[in-house]
Amino acid sequence: MAEKKSTMYDLEAEKIREKIIIFAVDTGGYTKKEVSLEVQASLDELAELIDTAGGEVVGRLVQNRDKIANDLYLGRGKVEELRNMIYELGATGVCCDDELSPAQLMNLQDALDIKVMDRTMVILDIFAAHAGSYEGKLQVELAQLKFRATRLIGMRDSLSRLGGGIGTRGPGEKKLEIDRRVIRERISRLKAELRTVEAQRMQQRKQRQRSAVPVAGIVGYTNAGKSTLLNAMTGAGVLEEDKLFATLDPTTRNYRLPGGQNILLTDTVGFIRKLPHHLVEAFGSTLEEAKYCDVIIHVVDASDVNWDKNIETVYHTLKQLKIDEKSGKPIITVFNKVDKIEKDDLVGVRDLRADRTIYVSAKNGQGLDELASAIEEILRNQKIYIRHTFAYSDAGLTGLIHKYGEIKTEEYLDDGIFIEAYVPSSILGRLGLGFEDEEEY
Repeated sequence: MAEKKSTMYDLEAEKIREKIIIFAVDTGGYTKKEVSLEVQASLDELAELIDTAGGEVVGRLVQNRDKIANDLYLGRGKVEELRNMIYELGATGVCCDDELSPAQLMNLQDALDIKVMDRTMVILDIFAAHAGSYEGKLQVELAQLKFRATRLIGMRDSLSRLGGGIGTRGPGEKKLEIDRRVIRERISRLKAELRTVEAQRMQQRKQRQRSAVPVAGIVGYTNAGKSTLLNAMTGAGVLEEDKLFATLDPTTRNYRLPGGQNILLTDTVGFIRKLPHHLVEAFGSTLEEAKYCDVIIHVVDASDVNWDKNIETVYHTLKQLKIDEKSGKPIITVFNKVDKIEKDDLVGVRDLRADRTIYVSAKNGQGLDELASAIEEILRNQKIYIRHTFAYSDAGLTGLIHKYGEIKTEEYLDDGIFIEAYVPSSILGRLGLGFEDEEEY
C-alpha cells in the first residue's frame, strides 16, 4: 500500500513539473547563423538551473543580433516565433538567460500571455529552496525583495497565471501584494537583523584569530565538488548532489595536517556566471569568510569543458570581495574530478594565477595527500621559524606550540626543553618571545 501511495505521489509531482522554453540573444557573432559556444554553454547552465528548481526545459530559442532590444529583449519576429513554440510545445513558461528590465518583463508578458522569468529569478528561487540557516534565509529574502521591489507590477501579473512555481519561493506572492513602503520597511528590518548576525560572525572570526588556528576557505564554481572535497578530508557529512547550488550555508570543520597542526576548513557558497548582484550584496558577510582565510582552496571541475571560463568567473567574484593579487592571499587551485577524464586531456589545464596547482579526485581520494602537503607548506611560509630552549618551569608553553605550530625538533636537555618549530606570529607574545629571540636560518 505504501508503494502505491509513493507511485501516485511521484505521478502527481510529474504533473506539476513546469515546462519551460529558454531563450537568449547572441551578440557575439550576429552576422553568422551559428550560436556561439559561450551562449550555448550559458543556456546549458540555465537548463541545469531550471532542472534544479524543479522545471523541465522543453525548447530553446536564440536570436543573433547586434544588440538586445530595449523593449522586448528579442526582435518582434522572434517574439512571434517564441509564441508559436509555446503553443506547439505546451510550455507553461519562458525564461531569459539574461536579467530582464522591468519594461522588458512586462512587454514580454503582454506579448506572450504566459509566465516570464529570467536567470536571476531562477537563481533566487534555488537559493530560497536551499537556504537552511537563519542567516541564509535572511540573506535570500533580502536579495529577493530588493530584486522584486522594482518589478512588482509586472511580476504580479506573471506569477498569478500559474499560482506559484519557479521564481515564487522565499518571500512568496504575498510579498508582491504589499506596497513598496512596506517592502522598504521589511528590507530595513532584514538589514538590521543581518547586521546583528554579521556582528556575531565577526566575533567568532576574532575568536578564531585569537586562537591562532589557521583557516583554509574552499571556494569555486557551483557544482565543482567543494562539498565532496570537504567531506573527503574531514568527514563533514555535508550534502553532496550533482546539482547547482546543492549547498548554500557555509560549513566549517577541523582538519589535522600531516605535520600534526590543526586547521579549519570552511566551505562557501558556489559562484556562477551572471551571479545576481543582489545575491553578492546579501551574501556579503558569508562570502567574506574567504576574505579572512589564511589560504584559499579554489576548486575547479576539470571535467567541465568550460573550466577556464569558470575560473574567470570565480576570480571576478573574488575581486568583487577585494580578494585579488593585491590582497596577497595565497591560492591553491584544485582541479577536481580528474577521474572523469583521460590523463592526456589534463595537458594545458592550468591556473597560472594560483600559487599551487593540485589535481585530485575528491570522490576516490586521489591527490588529497598532495593537497594537504601544499596547504601545510603555504601555512608554514606564513609562520615564524624559532629555535628556543624553554625552562622546565615554562613547559606549559610548549603545549601552545604543539597546538598551533609545527614542531621540527623537541629535545629535553639539562637546562630545559629545546624546541625547533614554525609558529604563528600571533602566539610569539604568549610564548614570551619577540623577533629578537628568533634564530632564523
